[in-house]
Amino acid sequence: MARLDPHSCFDDAQPLTRSIHWEAAVDFGAKRLSGAATLRLAAPAPAGPLDLDTKGLAIRSVRTGDGAEVPWDLAAEDAIQGRRLRLALPAGTERVVLEYDASPDAVALQWLESQQTAGRQHPFLFSQCQAIHARTILPCQDSPRVRISYTAEVTVPEPLVAVMSAGSTGSRPGPAPGTRTFAFEMPQPIPSYLLALAVGNLAAKDVHPRCRVWAEPEVVEAAAWEFGEVGTMLERAEALFGPYEWERYDMLVLPPSFPYGGMENPRLTFLTPTLLAGDRSLVDVVTHELAHSWTGNLVTNATMDHFWLNEGFTVWAERRILEALHGEDAAAVAWAIGQKGMDGAFARFGMDSPFTRLRTDLTGVDPDDAYSQIPYEKGARFVVLLERHAGRERFERFIRRYIERFHFQSITTEEFLAFLEEELPGAAAAVGSKEWLYETGLPKNAPAFRSATLERLESAAAGWGGGMRPDPVHAARWPAAHLLVYLQNLPRPLPAADCAWLDRELSLTGRGNYEILVEWLAIATASDYEPVFARVREVLSTVGRMKYLRPLYAALGTSARTRALGRSIFESAKDGYHPLSRRVVESVMESWPSA
Repeated sequence: MARLDPHSCFDDAQPLTRSIHWEAAVDFGAKRLSGAATLRLAAPAPAGPLDLDTKGLAIRSVRTGDGAEVPWDLAAEDAIQGRRLRLALPAGTERVVLEYDASPDAVALQWLESQQTAGRQHPFLFSQCQAIHARTILPCQDSPRVRISYTAEVTVPEPLVAVMSAGSTGSRPGPAPGTRTFAFEMPQPIPSYLLALAVGNLAAKDVHPRCRVWAEPEVVEAAAWEFGEVGTMLERAEALFGPYEWERYDMLVLPPSFPYGGMENPRLTFLTPTLLAGDRSLVDVVTHELAHSWTGNLVTNATMDHFWLNEGFTVWAERRILEALHGEDAAAVAWAIGQKGMDGAFARFGMDSPFTRLRTDLTGVDPDDAYSQIPYEKGARFVVLLERHAGRERFERFIRRYIERFHFQSITTEEFLAFLEEELPGAAAAVGSKEWLYETGLPKNAPAFRSATLERLESAAAGWGGGMRPDPVHAARWPAAHLLVYLQNLPRPLPAADCAWLDRELSLTGRGNYEILVEWLAIATASDYEPVFARVREVLSTVGRMKYLRPLYAALGTSARTRALGRSIFESAKDGYHPLSRRVVESVMESWPSA
Protein backbone atom coordinates (compact mmCIF):
# COMPACT_ATOMS: atom_id res chain seq x y z
CA MET A 1 0.00 0.00 0.00
CA ALA A 2 1.40 3.37 -1.00
CA ARG A 3 -0.39 6.70 -0.89
CA LEU A 4 1.78 9.01 -2.94
CA ASP A 5 -0.29 12.20 -2.81
CA PRO A 6 -0.71 14.02 0.53
CA HIS A 7 -4.08 15.35 -0.63
CA SER A 8 -5.66 12.15 -1.91
CA CYS A 9 -6.52 8.68 -0.68
CA PHE A 10 -5.39 7.30 -4.06
CA ASP A 11 -3.46 4.10 -3.39
CA ASP A 12 -1.27 2.76 -6.20
CA ALA A 13 -1.70 -0.79 -4.86
CA GLN A 14 -5.43 -0.58 -5.63
CA PRO A 15 -7.21 -0.64 -9.01
CA LEU A 16 -6.57 2.38 -11.25
CA THR A 17 -9.32 4.37 -12.93
CA ARG A 18 -8.72 4.59 -16.66
CA SER A 19 -11.82 6.52 -17.77
CA ILE A 20 -15.07 7.95 -16.43
CA HIS A 21 -18.51 8.30 -17.95
CA TRP A 22 -20.27 11.09 -16.10
CA GLU A 23 -24.00 11.81 -16.15
CA ALA A 24 -25.00 15.02 -14.41
CA ALA A 25 -28.27 16.88 -13.97
CA VAL A 26 -28.11 20.57 -13.09
CA ASP A 27 -30.85 21.96 -10.82
CA PHE A 28 -30.55 25.72 -10.43
CA GLY A 29 -33.53 25.95 -8.09
CA ALA A 30 -31.94 23.64 -5.52
CA LYS A 31 -28.38 24.61 -6.49
CA ARG A 32 -27.66 20.94 -6.73
CA LEU A 33 -25.80 18.73 -9.18
CA SER A 34 -27.00 15.12 -9.20
CA GLY A 35 -24.78 12.61 -10.87
CA ALA A 36 -23.85 9.10 -11.81
CA ALA A 37 -20.17 8.35 -12.37
CA THR A 38 -19.17 5.13 -14.12
CA LEU A 39 -15.52 4.39 -13.40
CA ARG A 40 -13.83 2.09 -15.90
CA LEU A 41 -10.82 0.39 -14.35
CA ALA A 42 -7.51 -0.19 -16.11
CA ALA A 43 -7.79 -3.95 -15.51
CA PRO A 44 -10.27 -6.34 -13.87
CA ALA A 45 -9.98 -5.76 -10.15
CA PRO A 46 -9.06 -8.40 -7.59
CA ALA A 47 -11.45 -8.70 -4.65
CA GLY A 48 -10.62 -5.90 -2.25
CA PRO A 49 -10.86 -2.20 -1.55
CA LEU A 50 -10.94 0.77 -3.90
CA ASP A 51 -10.58 4.12 -2.14
CA LEU A 52 -12.02 7.25 -3.75
CA ASP A 53 -11.91 10.91 -2.76
CA THR A 54 -15.17 12.68 -1.92
CA LYS A 55 -16.13 15.91 -0.19
CA GLY A 56 -19.71 16.82 0.56
CA LEU A 57 -21.14 14.08 -1.67
CA ALA A 58 -24.27 12.19 -0.64
CA ILE A 59 -23.79 8.66 -1.99
CA ARG A 60 -27.05 7.02 -3.09
CA SER A 61 -25.85 3.71 -4.50
CA VAL A 62 -22.77 1.83 -5.71
CA ARG A 63 -22.99 -1.06 -8.18
CA THR A 64 -20.75 -2.99 -10.52
CA GLY A 65 -21.24 -2.63 -14.25
CA ASP A 66 -23.52 -5.67 -14.27
CA GLY A 67 -25.71 -4.27 -11.49
CA ALA A 68 -24.41 -6.08 -8.40
CA GLU A 69 -24.43 -3.98 -5.23
CA VAL A 70 -21.02 -2.97 -3.90
CA PRO A 71 -20.58 -2.50 -0.14
CA TRP A 72 -19.17 0.91 0.75
CA ASP A 73 -18.44 3.16 3.68
CA LEU A 74 -17.38 6.74 4.24
CA ALA A 75 -14.51 7.58 6.59
CA ALA A 76 -14.60 10.43 9.07
CA GLU A 77 -14.44 13.95 7.64
CA ASP A 78 -11.01 15.50 7.09
CA ALA A 79 -11.22 19.29 6.88
CA ILE A 80 -8.91 19.43 3.85
CA GLN A 81 -9.38 16.14 2.05
CA GLY A 82 -13.04 15.42 2.75
CA ARG A 83 -14.18 11.81 3.29
CA ARG A 84 -12.56 8.69 1.91
CA LEU A 85 -15.12 6.49 0.16
CA ARG A 86 -14.03 2.84 0.41
CA LEU A 87 -15.62 0.35 -1.98
CA ALA A 88 -15.37 -3.41 -1.41
CA LEU A 89 -15.07 -4.58 -5.01
CA PRO A 90 -15.86 -8.17 -5.98
CA ALA A 91 -13.18 -9.97 -7.99
CA GLY A 92 -13.24 -9.25 -11.70
CA THR A 93 -14.90 -5.83 -11.44
CA GLU A 94 -14.21 -3.78 -14.57
CA ARG A 95 -16.72 -0.97 -14.02
CA VAL A 96 -18.29 0.56 -10.96
CA VAL A 97 -21.28 2.92 -11.06
CA LEU A 98 -21.81 5.47 -8.28
CA GLU A 99 -24.99 7.52 -7.98
CA TYR A 100 -24.80 10.58 -5.73
CA ASP A 101 -25.75 14.20 -5.11
CA ALA A 102 -23.23 17.00 -4.75
CA SER A 103 -23.67 19.55 -2.01
CA PRO A 104 -25.09 22.99 -2.87
CA ASP A 105 -21.96 24.27 -1.13
CA ALA A 106 -19.52 22.26 -3.29
CA VAL A 107 -16.30 24.30 -3.45
CA ALA A 108 -15.81 23.40 -7.10
CA LEU A 109 -19.12 24.98 -8.13
CA GLN A 110 -20.34 28.54 -8.14
CA TRP A 111 -24.05 29.08 -8.69
CA LEU A 112 -24.87 32.57 -9.94
CA GLU A 113 -28.26 34.25 -9.90
CA SER A 114 -29.38 35.94 -13.12
CA GLN A 115 -28.53 39.42 -11.79
CA GLN A 116 -24.89 38.33 -11.42
CA THR A 117 -24.57 37.76 -15.18
CA ALA A 118 -24.17 40.15 -18.10
CA GLY A 119 -27.62 39.42 -19.50
CA ARG A 120 -29.40 39.44 -16.11
CA GLN A 121 -32.04 37.01 -17.41
CA HIS A 122 -30.63 33.53 -16.79
CA PRO A 123 -28.62 31.87 -14.00
CA PHE A 124 -25.07 30.60 -14.52
CA LEU A 125 -22.95 27.76 -13.15
CA PHE A 126 -19.23 27.18 -13.47
CA SER A 127 -16.72 24.82 -11.94
CA GLN A 128 -13.18 25.28 -10.64
CA CYS A 129 -11.62 21.92 -9.73
CA GLN A 130 -8.03 22.98 -9.18
CA ALA A 131 -6.39 22.23 -6.81
CA ILE A 132 -8.28 19.36 -5.11
CA HIS A 133 -11.95 20.15 -5.67
CA ALA A 134 -13.03 17.63 -8.33
CA ARG A 135 -14.01 15.39 -5.39
CA THR A 136 -16.78 17.85 -4.53
CA ILE A 137 -18.61 17.15 -7.81
CA LEU A 138 -17.89 13.44 -8.37
CA PRO A 139 -16.23 10.54 -6.51
CA CYS A 140 -12.83 9.89 -8.07
CA GLN A 141 -9.14 9.28 -7.49
CA ASP A 142 -8.60 13.02 -7.18
CA SER A 143 -4.85 13.19 -7.66
CA PRO A 144 -2.89 14.51 -10.65
CA ARG A 145 -1.08 11.15 -10.63
CA VAL A 146 -4.26 9.56 -12.00
CA ARG A 147 -5.01 10.61 -15.57
CA ILE A 148 -8.37 9.75 -17.06
CA SER A 149 -10.21 10.17 -20.32
CA TYR A 150 -13.91 10.88 -19.97
CA THR A 151 -17.28 11.14 -21.63
CA ALA A 152 -20.16 13.12 -20.18
CA GLU A 153 -23.86 13.79 -20.55
CA VAL A 154 -25.04 16.95 -18.83
CA THR A 155 -28.75 17.80 -18.57
CA VAL A 156 -29.64 21.45 -18.08
CA PRO A 157 -32.81 23.57 -18.23
CA GLU A 158 -33.60 25.10 -21.60
CA PRO A 159 -32.56 27.48 -23.12
CA LEU A 160 -29.23 27.19 -21.30
CA VAL A 161 -26.14 25.66 -22.89
CA ALA A 162 -23.57 23.38 -21.26
CA VAL A 163 -19.89 23.43 -22.26
CA MET A 164 -17.01 21.32 -20.94
CA SER A 165 -13.26 20.81 -21.18
CA ALA A 166 -13.95 18.25 -23.88
CA GLY A 167 -15.15 17.94 -27.44
CA SER A 168 -18.87 18.29 -28.05
CA THR A 169 -20.61 15.21 -29.45
CA GLY A 170 -24.00 16.90 -29.82
CA SER A 171 -27.14 17.52 -27.82
CA ARG A 172 -30.66 16.11 -27.58
CA PRO A 173 -33.92 16.74 -25.71
CA GLY A 174 -33.47 15.93 -22.03
CA PRO A 175 -35.35 13.31 -20.01
CA ALA A 176 -37.84 15.88 -18.65
CA PRO A 177 -39.80 18.56 -20.50
CA GLY A 178 -37.91 21.84 -20.72
CA THR A 179 -34.48 20.24 -20.43
CA ARG A 180 -31.69 19.47 -22.86
CA THR A 181 -28.80 17.01 -22.60
CA PHE A 182 -25.36 17.94 -23.94
CA ALA A 183 -22.80 15.20 -24.68
CA PHE A 184 -19.01 15.43 -24.56
CA GLU A 185 -15.89 13.34 -25.08
CA MET A 186 -12.34 13.93 -23.87
CA PRO A 187 -10.20 11.19 -25.44
CA GLN A 188 -6.87 12.43 -24.06
CA PRO A 189 -6.07 11.45 -20.45
CA ILE A 190 -6.20 14.39 -18.05
CA PRO A 191 -5.82 14.82 -14.27
CA SER A 192 -9.13 15.31 -12.47
CA TYR A 193 -8.47 18.98 -11.69
CA LEU A 194 -8.84 19.73 -15.41
CA LEU A 195 -12.42 18.48 -15.50
CA ALA A 196 -14.49 21.61 -16.16
CA LEU A 197 -18.16 22.47 -16.69
CA ALA A 198 -20.08 25.69 -17.29
CA VAL A 199 -23.79 26.20 -17.89
CA GLY A 200 -25.42 29.46 -18.94
CA ASN A 201 -26.93 31.53 -21.69
CA LEU A 202 -23.96 31.14 -24.02
CA ALA A 203 -23.12 32.09 -27.59
CA ALA A 204 -20.00 31.33 -29.62
CA LYS A 205 -17.91 32.98 -32.30
CA ASP A 206 -14.98 31.50 -34.21
CA VAL A 207 -11.77 33.56 -34.30
CA HIS A 208 -9.53 30.96 -36.00
CA PRO A 209 -10.04 27.53 -37.58
CA ARG A 210 -8.97 25.97 -34.25
CA CYS A 211 -10.17 28.66 -31.83
CA ARG A 212 -13.65 29.70 -30.71
CA VAL A 213 -14.80 32.15 -28.06
CA TRP A 214 -17.80 31.34 -25.84
CA ALA A 215 -19.49 34.00 -23.72
CA GLU A 216 -22.86 35.44 -22.87
CA PRO A 217 -24.44 37.01 -25.98
CA GLU A 218 -23.96 40.49 -24.49
CA VAL A 219 -20.21 39.90 -24.25
CA VAL A 220 -19.31 37.54 -27.09
CA GLU A 221 -18.51 40.15 -29.77
CA ALA A 222 -16.19 42.11 -27.48
CA ALA A 223 -14.54 38.88 -26.34
CA ALA A 224 -14.06 37.65 -29.90
CA TRP A 225 -12.34 40.90 -30.82
CA GLU A 226 -10.20 40.95 -27.67
CA PHE A 227 -8.93 37.42 -28.28
CA GLY A 228 -8.90 37.61 -32.07
CA GLU A 229 -5.14 37.06 -32.28
CA VAL A 230 -5.10 33.83 -30.29
CA GLY A 231 -4.66 31.77 -33.45
CA THR A 232 -1.35 33.54 -34.09
CA MET A 233 -0.30 32.82 -30.50
CA LEU A 234 -1.15 29.15 -31.02
CA GLU A 235 1.00 28.95 -34.14
CA ARG A 236 3.95 30.68 -32.43
CA ALA A 237 3.64 28.30 -29.48
CA GLU A 238 3.70 25.27 -31.78
CA ALA A 239 6.86 26.61 -33.40
CA LEU A 240 8.51 26.70 -29.98
CA PHE A 241 7.13 23.62 -28.23
CA GLY A 242 5.87 21.21 -30.85
CA PRO A 243 2.43 20.20 -32.13
CA TYR A 244 -0.69 21.20 -30.21
CA GLU A 245 -2.22 17.87 -29.15
CA TRP A 246 -5.68 18.95 -27.96
CA GLU A 247 -7.34 19.52 -31.37
CA ARG A 248 -9.05 22.82 -30.49
CA TYR A 249 -8.15 25.80 -28.32
CA ASP A 250 -11.48 27.34 -27.35
CA MET A 251 -12.08 29.94 -24.63
CA LEU A 252 -14.99 30.72 -22.31
CA VAL A 253 -15.41 34.18 -20.80
CA LEU A 254 -17.12 33.73 -17.44
CA PRO A 255 -19.02 36.19 -15.25
CA PRO A 256 -16.79 38.44 -13.11
CA SER A 257 -16.94 36.31 -9.95
CA PHE A 258 -14.49 33.79 -11.49
CA PRO A 259 -11.65 33.75 -8.91
CA TYR A 260 -8.70 33.43 -11.33
CA GLY A 261 -7.45 35.27 -14.41
CA GLY A 262 -7.69 32.05 -16.35
CA MET A 263 -7.84 28.30 -15.93
CA GLU A 264 -6.13 26.09 -18.49
CA ASN A 265 -8.88 23.50 -18.89
CA PRO A 266 -7.90 21.65 -22.09
CA ARG A 267 -9.99 22.50 -25.15
CA LEU A 268 -11.81 25.22 -23.19
CA THR A 269 -9.75 27.74 -21.24
CA PHE A 270 -11.85 29.60 -18.65
CA LEU A 271 -11.19 33.38 -18.57
CA THR A 272 -12.18 36.31 -16.39
CA PRO A 273 -14.06 39.16 -18.09
CA THR A 274 -11.59 41.57 -16.49
CA LEU A 275 -9.38 40.75 -19.48
CA LEU A 276 -11.78 42.60 -21.78
CA ALA A 277 -9.87 45.88 -21.65
CA GLY A 278 -10.96 46.91 -25.14
CA ASP A 279 -7.39 47.26 -26.43
CA ARG A 280 -5.98 43.69 -26.23
CA SER A 281 -3.61 44.87 -23.51
CA LEU A 282 -4.34 41.94 -21.17
CA VAL A 283 -4.22 38.99 -23.55
CA ASP A 284 -0.95 37.80 -22.00
CA VAL A 285 -3.13 35.85 -19.55
CA VAL A 286 -4.40 33.88 -22.55
CA THR A 287 -0.79 33.33 -23.61
CA HIS A 288 -0.14 31.78 -20.20
CA GLU A 289 -3.16 29.48 -20.36
CA LEU A 290 -2.29 28.49 -23.92
CA ALA A 291 1.27 27.63 -22.86
CA HIS A 292 -0.23 25.27 -20.27
CA SER A 293 -1.34 23.11 -23.21
CA TRP A 294 2.24 21.82 -23.18
CA THR A 295 3.57 22.54 -19.67
CA GLY A 296 0.90 21.50 -17.19
CA ASN A 297 -1.67 19.74 -19.35
CA LEU A 298 0.69 17.49 -21.34
CA VAL A 299 3.35 17.25 -18.62
CA THR A 300 1.72 17.62 -15.21
CA ASN A 301 2.87 17.91 -11.62
CA ALA A 302 2.36 14.57 -9.85
CA THR A 303 0.98 16.29 -6.73
CA MET A 304 0.62 19.86 -5.50
CA ASP A 305 4.03 19.49 -3.83
CA HIS A 306 5.46 19.84 -7.33
CA PHE A 307 3.21 22.69 -8.52
CA TRP A 308 6.20 24.68 -9.78
CA LEU A 309 6.58 22.14 -12.62
CA ASN A 310 3.24 23.34 -13.97
CA GLU A 311 3.57 27.03 -13.33
CA GLY A 312 7.29 27.81 -13.49
CA PHE A 313 7.67 26.24 -16.91
CA THR A 314 4.47 27.89 -18.09
CA VAL A 315 5.51 31.40 -17.06
CA TRP A 316 8.82 30.80 -18.85
CA ALA A 317 6.94 29.53 -21.92
CA GLU A 318 4.47 32.43 -21.80
CA ARG A 319 7.32 34.95 -21.90
CA ARG A 320 9.07 33.11 -24.69
CA ILE A 321 5.86 33.39 -26.73
CA LEU A 322 5.57 37.06 -25.75
CA GLU A 323 9.14 37.68 -26.85
CA ALA A 324 8.50 35.93 -30.17
CA LEU A 325 5.44 38.10 -30.77
CA HIS A 326 6.57 41.48 -29.41
CA GLY A 327 10.33 41.41 -28.81
CA GLU A 328 12.80 41.29 -25.93
CA ASP A 329 11.75 44.65 -24.48
CA ALA A 330 8.16 43.49 -23.95
CA ALA A 331 9.42 40.33 -22.27
CA ALA A 332 11.68 42.33 -19.91
CA VAL A 333 8.72 44.48 -18.86
CA ALA A 334 6.66 41.33 -18.22
CA TRP A 335 9.44 39.91 -16.02
CA ALA A 336 9.47 43.17 -14.02
CA ILE A 337 5.70 43.01 -13.48
CA GLY A 338 6.05 39.38 -12.39
CA GLN A 339 8.80 40.37 -9.96
CA LYS A 340 6.35 42.62 -8.11
CA GLY A 341 3.90 39.75 -7.71
CA MET A 342 6.64 37.46 -6.39
CA ASP A 343 7.94 40.13 -4.00
CA GLY A 344 4.44 40.51 -2.60
CA ALA A 345 4.19 36.77 -1.98
CA PHE A 346 7.57 36.71 -0.23
CA ALA A 347 6.45 39.59 1.97
CA ARG A 348 3.17 37.84 2.81
CA PHE A 349 4.70 34.47 3.76
CA GLY A 350 8.14 35.62 4.92
CA MET A 351 11.37 34.68 3.15
CA ASP A 352 11.94 31.74 5.51
CA SER A 353 8.49 30.23 5.01
CA PRO A 354 8.43 26.65 3.67
CA PHE A 355 5.86 27.93 1.17
CA THR A 356 8.69 29.81 -0.59
CA ARG A 357 10.36 26.55 -1.60
CA LEU A 358 9.66 25.30 -5.10
CA ARG A 359 9.55 21.65 -4.06
CA THR A 360 7.14 21.88 -1.14
CA ASP A 361 5.77 19.44 1.43
CA LEU A 362 2.08 20.30 1.85
CA THR A 363 1.16 17.38 4.08
CA GLY A 364 -1.65 18.66 6.30
CA VAL A 365 -1.84 21.95 4.37
CA ASP A 366 -4.67 23.03 2.08
CA PRO A 367 -3.07 23.80 -1.31
CA ASP A 368 -5.29 26.87 -1.61
CA ASP A 369 -3.67 28.29 1.53
CA ALA A 370 -0.20 27.83 0.05
CA TYR A 371 -1.11 29.33 -3.33
CA SER A 372 0.98 32.32 -4.45
CA GLN A 373 3.07 33.69 -7.30
CA ILE A 374 6.21 31.98 -5.96
CA PRO A 375 5.94 28.71 -7.94
CA TYR A 376 5.15 30.83 -10.99
CA GLU A 377 7.86 33.47 -10.81
CA LYS A 378 10.61 31.78 -8.78
CA GLY A 379 10.03 28.63 -10.83
CA ALA A 380 10.30 30.54 -14.11
CA ARG A 381 13.56 32.17 -13.02
CA PHE A 382 15.00 28.74 -12.26
CA VAL A 383 14.05 27.63 -15.78
CA VAL A 384 15.71 30.76 -17.20
CA LEU A 385 18.95 29.90 -15.37
CA LEU A 386 18.90 26.47 -16.99
CA GLU A 387 18.22 28.05 -20.38
CA ARG A 388 21.09 30.52 -20.02
CA HIS A 389 23.46 27.78 -18.87
CA ALA A 390 22.62 25.48 -21.77
CA GLY A 391 22.18 28.17 -24.41
CA ARG A 392 18.85 28.92 -26.03
CA GLU A 393 19.09 26.58 -29.00
CA ARG A 394 20.23 23.63 -26.91
CA PHE A 395 17.62 24.33 -24.24
CA GLU A 396 14.82 24.48 -26.80
CA ARG A 397 15.82 21.00 -27.94
CA PHE A 398 15.76 19.91 -24.30
CA ILE A 399 12.25 21.30 -23.77
CA ARG A 400 10.94 19.46 -26.80
CA ARG A 401 12.48 16.19 -25.58
CA TYR A 402 11.07 16.84 -22.11
CA ILE A 403 7.56 17.25 -23.51
CA GLU A 404 7.95 14.23 -25.80
CA ARG A 405 9.28 12.03 -22.98
CA PHE A 406 6.63 12.87 -20.43
CA HIS A 407 3.62 13.85 -22.51
CA PHE A 408 0.34 12.72 -20.93
CA GLN A 409 2.25 11.88 -17.75
CA SER A 410 2.37 13.36 -14.24
CA ILE A 411 5.85 13.64 -12.76
CA THR A 412 7.74 14.73 -9.65
CA THR A 413 10.52 17.24 -9.21
CA GLU A 414 12.93 14.35 -8.70
CA GLU A 415 11.88 12.73 -11.97
CA PHE A 416 12.47 16.04 -13.71
CA LEU A 417 15.93 16.32 -12.16
CA ALA A 418 16.84 12.81 -13.30
CA PHE A 419 15.79 13.67 -16.85
CA LEU A 420 17.67 16.98 -16.67
CA GLU A 421 20.87 15.18 -15.66
CA GLU A 422 20.39 12.67 -18.45
CA GLU A 423 19.89 15.33 -21.12
CA LEU A 424 21.99 18.24 -19.81
CA PRO A 425 24.63 16.66 -17.57
CA GLY A 426 25.88 19.01 -14.86
CA ALA A 427 23.30 21.74 -15.54
CA ALA A 428 21.44 21.25 -12.26
CA ALA A 429 24.61 21.56 -10.20
CA ALA A 430 25.87 24.50 -12.25
CA VAL A 431 22.83 26.65 -11.47
CA GLY A 432 22.47 25.54 -7.84
CA SER A 433 19.28 23.55 -8.30
CA LYS A 434 19.24 22.22 -4.73
CA GLU A 435 19.03 25.73 -3.32
CA TRP A 436 16.42 26.77 -5.87
CA LEU A 437 14.19 23.75 -5.35
CA TYR A 438 14.63 22.77 -1.71
CA GLU A 439 15.55 25.97 0.13
CA THR A 440 13.45 28.96 1.10
CA GLY A 441 13.69 32.47 -0.30
CA LEU A 442 15.24 33.60 -3.57
CA PRO A 443 18.81 32.51 -4.36
CA LYS A 444 21.42 35.20 -5.03
CA ASN A 445 22.00 33.99 -8.59
CA ALA A 446 18.43 34.85 -9.63
CA PRO A 447 18.55 36.11 -13.23
CA ALA A 448 18.11 39.81 -13.97
CA PHE A 449 15.97 41.15 -16.81
CA ARG A 450 16.83 44.62 -17.95
CA SER A 451 16.00 46.90 -20.86
CA ALA A 452 16.40 50.60 -21.60
CA THR A 453 12.63 51.06 -21.46
CA LEU A 454 12.37 49.36 -18.08
CA GLU A 455 15.17 51.50 -16.65
CA ARG A 456 13.50 54.71 -17.91
CA LEU A 457 10.19 53.78 -16.30
CA GLU A 458 11.76 52.81 -12.97
CA SER A 459 13.89 55.98 -12.94
CA ALA A 460 10.84 58.15 -13.65
CA ALA A 461 8.93 56.56 -10.75
CA ALA A 462 11.93 56.88 -8.42
CA GLY A 463 12.03 60.61 -9.14
CA TRP A 464 8.49 61.21 -7.93
CA GLY A 465 9.54 62.26 -4.43
CA GLY A 466 11.91 64.82 -5.93
CA GLY A 467 9.16 66.40 -7.98
CA MET A 468 9.66 64.52 -11.25
CA ARG A 469 6.39 64.06 -13.17
CA PRO A 470 5.77 62.34 -16.50
CA ASP A 471 4.55 64.43 -19.41
CA PRO A 472 0.84 63.50 -19.60
CA VAL A 473 0.84 63.69 -23.39
CA HIS A 474 3.80 61.34 -23.58
CA ALA A 475 2.42 59.03 -20.88
CA ALA A 476 -0.85 58.74 -22.79
CA ARG A 477 1.11 56.90 -25.49
CA TRP A 478 2.67 54.40 -23.09
CA PRO A 479 1.59 50.81 -23.62
CA ALA A 480 -0.49 49.54 -20.71
CA ALA A 481 2.37 47.40 -19.40
CA HIS A 482 4.65 50.46 -19.23
CA LEU A 483 2.10 52.46 -17.25
CA LEU A 484 1.66 49.49 -14.90
CA VAL A 485 5.42 49.28 -14.23
CA TYR A 486 5.49 53.02 -13.54
CA LEU A 487 2.63 52.79 -11.06
CA GLN A 488 4.10 49.74 -9.36
CA ASN A 489 7.28 51.66 -8.62
CA LEU A 490 5.70 54.82 -7.21
CA PRO A 491 6.09 55.47 -3.47
CA ARG A 492 3.08 54.92 -1.24
CA PRO A 493 1.23 56.34 0.56
CA LEU A 494 1.04 59.57 -1.42
CA PRO A 495 -0.31 62.96 -0.37
CA ALA A 496 -3.82 63.77 -1.57
CA ALA A 497 -2.47 66.39 -3.97
CA ASP A 498 -0.21 63.81 -5.61
CA CYS A 499 -3.10 61.36 -5.96
CA ALA A 500 -5.22 64.10 -7.50
CA TRP A 501 -2.46 64.90 -10.03
CA LEU A 502 -2.06 61.27 -11.04
CA ASP A 503 -5.77 60.76 -11.49
CA ARG A 504 -6.32 64.01 -13.35
CA GLU A 505 -3.33 63.83 -15.67
CA LEU A 506 -3.24 60.06 -16.32
CA SER A 507 -7.01 59.40 -16.22
CA LEU A 508 -6.67 56.40 -13.91
CA THR A 509 -9.98 55.94 -12.07
CA GLY A 510 -11.94 55.44 -15.27
CA ARG A 511 -9.58 52.85 -16.75
CA GLY A 512 -10.98 49.64 -18.27
CA ASN A 513 -7.66 47.83 -17.91
CA TYR A 514 -8.01 46.19 -14.49
CA GLU A 515 -4.26 45.73 -13.99
CA ILE A 516 -3.80 49.50 -14.15
CA LEU A 517 -7.07 50.30 -12.40
CA VAL A 518 -6.43 48.04 -9.40
CA GLU A 519 -2.81 49.16 -9.03
CA TRP A 520 -4.00 52.78 -8.97
CA LEU A 521 -6.89 52.08 -6.59
CA ALA A 522 -4.51 50.27 -4.23
CA ILE A 523 -2.18 53.29 -4.21
CA ALA A 524 -5.01 55.75 -3.68
CA THR A 525 -6.80 53.66 -1.03
CA ALA A 526 -3.58 53.12 0.93
CA SER A 527 -3.21 56.91 0.76
CA ASP A 528 -6.73 57.37 2.21
CA TYR A 529 -7.73 59.27 -0.93
CA GLU A 530 -11.50 59.54 -0.64
CA PRO A 531 -12.36 60.41 -4.29
CA VAL A 532 -11.64 56.78 -5.32
CA PHE A 533 -13.75 55.11 -2.62
CA ALA A 534 -16.86 54.80 -4.79
CA ARG A 535 -14.84 53.16 -7.57
CA VAL A 536 -13.24 50.78 -5.05
CA ARG A 537 -16.70 49.76 -3.86
CA GLU A 538 -17.85 49.26 -7.43
CA VAL A 539 -14.87 47.06 -8.34
CA LEU A 540 -15.02 44.96 -5.18
CA SER A 541 -18.77 44.52 -5.54
CA THR A 542 -18.55 43.14 -9.08
CA VAL A 543 -15.15 41.45 -9.50
CA GLY A 544 -14.18 38.23 -7.69
CA ARG A 545 -10.70 37.70 -9.13
CA MET A 546 -8.40 36.94 -6.19
CA LYS A 547 -5.48 38.78 -7.78
CA TYR A 548 -7.45 42.03 -7.43
CA LEU A 549 -9.24 41.35 -4.17
CA ARG A 550 -6.06 40.77 -2.19
CA PRO A 551 -4.29 44.12 -2.88
CA LEU A 552 -7.47 46.20 -2.63
CA TYR A 553 -8.57 44.73 0.69
CA ALA A 554 -4.97 45.00 1.93
CA ALA A 555 -4.98 48.69 1.02
CA LEU A 556 -8.32 49.13 2.80
CA GLY A 557 -6.64 47.98 6.01
CA THR A 558 -4.36 51.03 6.28
CA SER A 559 -6.62 53.44 8.22
CA ALA A 560 -9.66 53.31 10.47
CA ARG A 561 -11.77 54.99 7.80
CA THR A 562 -10.75 52.59 5.03
CA ARG A 563 -11.13 49.57 7.31
CA ALA A 564 -14.72 50.60 7.98
CA LEU A 565 -15.25 50.96 4.25
CA GLY A 566 -13.70 47.54 3.63
CA ARG A 567 -15.92 45.82 6.17
CA SER A 568 -18.99 47.47 4.66
CA ILE A 569 -18.03 46.40 1.14
CA PHE A 570 -17.27 42.82 2.15
CA GLU A 571 -20.54 42.44 4.03
CA SER A 572 -22.55 43.43 0.96
CA ALA A 573 -20.34 41.68 -1.64
CA LYS A 574 -19.29 38.42 0.01
CA ASP A 575 -22.25 36.33 -1.13
CA GLY A 576 -21.26 37.01 -4.73
CA TYR A 577 -17.66 35.90 -4.22
CA HIS A 578 -16.46 32.41 -5.04
CA PRO A 579 -15.64 30.43 -1.85
CA LEU A 580 -11.92 30.63 -2.68
CA SER A 581 -12.18 34.41 -3.04
CA ARG A 582 -14.02 34.74 0.28
CA ARG A 583 -11.22 32.84 1.98
CA VAL A 584 -8.61 35.19 0.54
CA VAL A 585 -10.48 38.30 1.66
CA GLU A 586 -11.12 36.92 5.13
CA SER A 587 -7.41 36.12 5.53
CA VAL A 588 -6.48 39.65 4.46
CA MET A 589 -8.97 41.24 6.85
CA GLU A 590 -7.65 39.09 9.71
CA SER A 591 -4.24 40.73 9.17
CA TRP A 592 -5.63 44.26 9.51
CA PRO A 593 -4.60 46.22 12.63
CA SER A 594 -7.15 45.78 15.38
CA ALA A 595 -7.28 49.49 16.18
